[in-house]
Amino acid sequence: MENWNDLKLVLAIARTGRLGGAASALGVDHSTAFRRLNAIEEKIGVRLFDRLPGGAYAVTKEGDRFAATAEQIETEVMTLDREVLGSDARPTGVLRVTAPEPLAYSVLSAHLAQFREAYPGIVVELIADDRVLSLSRREADIALRDSPNEPDLFGRKLVDVAWALYAGADRVQQEGLLDGIASIGQRGIISWGAESRIAAADWLREHVPEGRVVYRASSIMNQLAAARAGVGLALLPCYLGDVDPGLARAFGTPIRELTRELWIVTHADLRKTARVRAFFEMVGNSLAAQHALFTGA
Repeated sequence: MENWNDLKLVLAIARTGRLGGAASALGVDHSTAFRRLNAIEEKIGVRLFDRLPGGAYAVTKEGDRFAATAEQIETEVMTLDREVLGSDARPTGVLRVTAPEPLAYSVLSAHLAQFREAYPGIVVELIADDRVLSLSRREADIALRDSPNEPDLFGRKLVDVAWALYAGADRVQQEGLLDGIASIGQRGIISWGAESRIAAADWLREHVPEGRVVYRASSIMNQLAAARAGVGLALLPCYLGDVDPGLARAFGTPIRELTRELWIVTHADLRKTARVRAFFEMVGNSLAAQHALFTGA
């Protein structure tokens, strides 16, 4: 297999277990990935994946060997890429930043505008995604997330992030504040889908009867809009709920056990890159300065 793109396809299918997932990861359409995989297997005379019912692809013994080799090559290529980029002393070029959806659509925007004005030579590509993208594989250069959670990262904690219960401001004025956590089940609740495993969703499952959930959404921004419209109570980060004039806290104080941290991290190989360092200093410091907003003080 002289073509590195063939090995990347095999690795992507092995990682996702599906042809569609691999195609999406590589930025090609499903039919192209299908044709390429068939051509690879025909060329080498070996079956790399067993096709299972439901569209799943199970890696064979031979396929696993190919995927392992591809992963080794990927690691070497990414290491070289980071080392070359890490020596770049120019505050120019593309900077890929990943951040959770609610942060990306709210507080972060103003800081990115200031960063753009200060560094016009740097093009920021913002990935608003709650998934944990790999900095080692260069899926992003910088991540704003609740913990480092990868090896070989460099970064620092910026602030604590508090969460509280919110409802439409008019509704809170009419119904008053909740008496305490035990009274949450007296009102309709906005929650996540049953498959969600984030801390806020788990907390709601523990404290709210299933029958009081009146609406579900996977997007926090959608939950915010639903709460503002009067659908029910939503559990939101304070940096979102406190600044929205259409919302009010339904329970006076943040919920202590849901407090999370916000970190800014990059791969250690990129820490001295000019554009990475500039983002850390300007955006990181600006976010840290908004301590009161994030903690709900």
